[in-house]
Amino acid sequence: MACFTPMLKSATHISQLLDQIGIDLSEDHLPELIQEAHDNERPLPAHLAEHLQLKEDELLTTIATAMELPFERLKEIEIESTLLDCVPPKAIFQYNTIPLREENNALLFATADPFTHGLIDALQLATARRVRLLLSPIDDITEASRKFYGVGAETLDQMMENNQLDFDDENDLLKQDLSDLDQEASVVKFVNQVIWEAYKDRATDIHIEPMETDLRIRYRIDGVLRETPMPPQLKRFQSSVISRIKVMANMDIAEKRLPQDGRISIRIRGEEIDVRVSTMPTVYGESVSLRLLMRGGGLITMSDLGLNEYDTQQLTKMITRPHGILLVTGPTGSGKSTSLYAWLHTINSVDKRIMSAEDPIEYEMAGVNQVQMRPEIGLTFSSALRTFLRQDPDVIMVGEIRDRETAEIAIRAALTGHLVFSTIHTNDSASTVTRLLDMGIEPFLVSSSVEGIVAQRLIRGLCTACRRPVELDQSLLKEHGFPIEKVTPENPIYEAVGCDECRGSGYRGRSGIFEILPINDEIRPLIVAHATASSIKQASLEMGMKTLRQDGWEKVLQGITTVDEILRVTEEAETEIN
Repeated sequence: MACFTPMLKSATHISQLLDQIGIDLSEDHLPELIQEAHDNERPLPAHLAEHLQLKEDELLTTIATAMELPFERLKEIEIESTLLDCVPPKAIFQYNTIPLREENNALLFATADPFTHGLIDALQLATARRVRLLLSPIDDITEASRKFYGVGAETLDQMMENNQLDFDDENDLLKQDLSDLDQEASVVKFVNQVIWEAYKDRATDIHIEPMETDLRIRYRIDGVLRETPMPPQLKRFQSSVISRIKVMANMDIAEKRLPQDGRISIRIRGEEIDVRVSTMPTVYGESVSLRLLMRGGGLITMSDLGLNEYDTQQLTKMITRPHGILLVTGPTGSGKSTSLYAWLHTINSVDKRIMSAEDPIEYEMAGVNQVQMRPEIGLTFSSALRTFLRQDPDVIMVGEIRDRETAEIAIRAALTGHLVFSTIHTNDSASTVTRLLDMGIEPFLVSSSVEGIVAQRLIRGLCTACRRPVELDQSLLKEHGFPIEKVTPENPIYEAVGCDECRGSGYRGRSGIFEILPINDEIRPLIVAHATASSIKQASLEMGMKTLRQDGWEKVLQGITTVDEILRVTEEAETEIN
C-alpha cells in the first residue's frame, strides 16, 4: 500500500487516494467538488460522503487507513482541557480542529479534513509544538469545541483581539437570514450565533442571565432548561450583547431600570420566525428572555397532537358543534395555544367566520381574523369579545379567560349561538368547573354553556435512536396505578439513555397527554348543585374518562415516553379523589 503524506495539496493527489480506496471520481469532476466544499465551508470528506451517499465516519475510516492516520470518535475520548490553553480559539475555529492529548512529545489534533492545505504548519506555528493528526467526524469536533470553548468563542476572541466593538445599523438584522453568519460586526455575529444554535437545537426560549462573575445563557429544549457552554470571557461583553438585542427589538437601550418588551422578525434558512423579547433588571444587570415562534411552520393539526383514536373522535365531535364553550386547561407551557390552533385548523372553512383575540398571536392562520390584544390602549379580551359579537362570527377564540368579565361575555356568546374556544389555568379538567364558579359565574350558566373541558400536558418523547428496554420495581409501578399486566417481553417499558441525536438527554421532541371531560346530562346536575371538583372527577371517571396519568401510561406502553417523565409531568394533576 502506498503511503500518502498527511497534507495532500492537489486534486491529483486526492484523486489518487480516492482511487486507491475504491472511489472513482474523474479529475475533471473532483475540482468542482473541492470548490463546492470550500464555498459551503465544509470539510471535503463530509462533502464527498454526502455526494457519494456514504456515511462520513465510514469514509473517514477508510481515508485514515490509506493515509496511515488514526480515526477516533470524540464522544468516546476524554479530552484534556489543560491543552486548550495552548491553542488560540481563533485557530481552533478557523481550521475546525481541537487538541485531544499529548502523545510522543507531540500534540494530537482531531480534524475532519486532512486535505486542508498548511494545517499542520499552521497548528505548529500557533502552539510552538510538534503536531500530529487523527481523523474524526466534523459533528464530533464541532460539539467538542462548543463544549469546551462555548458558543461564539471565536467571535469573542476576535473582539478581545481588536479591543473594539462595532455596531451595524440597528435594522441590519431585521428580515436577515441568520443561517449566513458571516457578519461584519462582532457583537452582531455573536448574537446571531446564539440564536442560530438555539434554532438548531429546536429551542423555544433563550434566557440570558447575568450572574456575579459570568453571563449564563440557557436554552429551553423540549420544555426543559439546558445550560449551553459559553466562553468564560463573555461577562466582559455583557452590556454590549444585551444592548444589541435591545436594538434589534426596538427597545430603549438607555433604559436599564425598567422592564421592557419588544419583538424581532428574522429569517433562518428561509423560515420566518418571530422572536418575543423581554428584559428585566436584576442586581447584576438586565436579564433577557427570547421566545422563538415559528410562523406557520409550527402550526400542527389534530393528528399531530398525540391523541388516541377514541379521544380524537370525542374531541372532533365537540369542536364541530354549532355553539357552546370548549375550554383547554393546564399550566403555562402545556401546549394550550397549540391545541386551540389545531382545533381552528380542523374547522376552518369558507362557510365559517372565525375571529380570535390573542396575546400574543403565536401563529398566523389564513382565513382567521386574528386580533392582537393591546391593554395599554384598552384593547383587552373582554373589550375584543364585545366587538366580536357585533361582527357576525360563527366561531370565537379567546386566548385566555382571566376574569369574571371575560368569562361572562364568553358564556353570553355561547348561549347566543356561537362556538367559543378558550383557555383557563387549572390543574385538571374538573377543577375548571369550580374555577368558573369561584369567578362568580352562576352554576346554571356554566352547566348550560360549557360543552367540554380538556386538560393537557406536554411530555418529552423518547429518542428512538438510543432508548432501551428496562425493568422497573413493580411495587412502585403499582403504587402509581401503572397497568403492569400490559407489560410483556414483546411490549416492554423503555428508559432514556442519551446519544448524539438527542444531545445526551435521551429525549427528542414532545407529545401531549390529555384528560377530556364532556359536560353531559350526568355532569350538569352536579355543577348546578355546587359539587366539589373531586365529586365531578369521580363521576367522570365512572363514565370512562381517563386521567392525565392514565393517558400517560398508554404513551409509556407505546414506547413514546418514560415512567419518570409521566410522574414528573402529572404530579400536580393527580388530586386525591374522595
